[in-house]
Amino acid sequence: MILVSLSAILLSMSGHFLGKLTLNFEFIESIDAIPKSSWDTPFQNQDPFCCYNFLAALEHSGSVGEQSGWQPFHLVAYQEDKVVGILPLYKKSHSYGEYVFDFAWADAYHRHQIDYYPKLVNAIPFTPATGPRCLVATNQDPISVMNKCMAHIRAQLPLLGVSSVHCLFPERKVSENLNKNGMTMRKSVQFHWFNKDYLDFNDFLSNFTARRRKSVKKERKKIEHQAISIARYHGNQLTLVEMDFFYQCYCQTYRKRSGHLGYLTKEFFTEILHRMKDHLLIVMATRNDKPIAGALYFFNETHLYGRYWGALEEANGLHFECCYYQGIEFCIEKGIQIFNPGTQGEHKILRGFEPTFCYSNHFLAEPNFNDAVIRFIQQETPGIYSYKTSAEKILPYKLTD
Repeated sequence: MILVSLSAILLSMSGHFLGKLTLNFEFIESIDAIPKSSWDTPFQNQDPFCCYNFLAALEHSGSVGEQSGWQPFHLVAYQEDKVVGILPLYKKSHSYGEYVFDFAWADAYHRHQIDYYPKLVNAIPFTPATGPRCLVATNQDPISVMNKCMAHIRAQLPLLGVSSVHCLFPERKVSENLNKNGMTMRKSVQFHWFNKDYLDFNDFLSNFTARRRKSVKKERKKIEHQAISIARYHGNQLTLVEMDFFYQCYCQTYRKRSGHLGYLTKEFFTEILHRMKDHLLIVMATRNDKPIAGALYFFNETHLYGRYWGALEEANGLHFECCYYQGIEFCIEKGIQIFNPGTQGEHKILRGFEPTFCYSNHFLAEPNFNDAVIRFIQQETPGIYSYKTSAEKILPYKLTD
């Protein structure tokens, strides 16, 4: 087993009691420090992101690492010599790629000449999707193991030389329990689509008001009028041809938006194609037999996640078709219940995506700053509730009794 350093070994040896269970902890700086079988086999986990294949692809491709500002520092919990919990953890030297914004907190530290970075983040890099944030063996209580892991991390913050620990996009029950145990809960809003056992896309649209239903149909017709065809590829239909084209789209769009080629390397996309083909969907748009745009999704039996989009040519309404309507159709065909298309975007509301709370939890080792963050979140929360309520009022669905 690869151990990170003598200091990490010493930190990892302290035991914590979970009822009658003693847990020992170890920090590791590479996912390869424990076997893949220890990462996936003991756990009932269908999440496409909090799994060995996705996280290994990030590390092996160089998409995360010290140079990216996402240094792996995963926490492994043992009962005797058996792995009973794994918490994906990263040392961060910045706050980019998290989608829970704490730049104001970092600025406050800077003004007081205190280092905010590095900090620890329990999250999936570049992936604002709610899911498990601690893999727990099937014979253990997930909430208790998560609480013990976080208690251990918090106790080690000064020795690790980090300012704080943050858990991003945990499941609600996990977030509520962390909040009870000293890690303040923060809410934000995303827009998700929920499958009400629709028969097809027209059945879904039948729940819209007449005006909004007409608007969506008109929007989809624009694709046909521009001589654009749409195809979906998943499972064994996916090859390097589709993935290589999608990567061109991904880079082109990032270059336009931000002047760089994106967080993820070409090797990342190649590796997930190899490792996770059964959980990938690519929607590809073609005009005059020439591919012009693509969207990449991840999915499991219950959830579809819209993650990345890119286009080599502009076309009216193409983003909505590839990133929203095709995803909804796929969910209906496969019986998938929830579609998370990504963060932000009030334009999703009028297309049937409902405002939905997501969560994060935060603990800062410096007591005065931790108290200030608690006050900040308390002041921020009423505005979050008000925003969600306002968004609900413009949903396109017919009013029901």
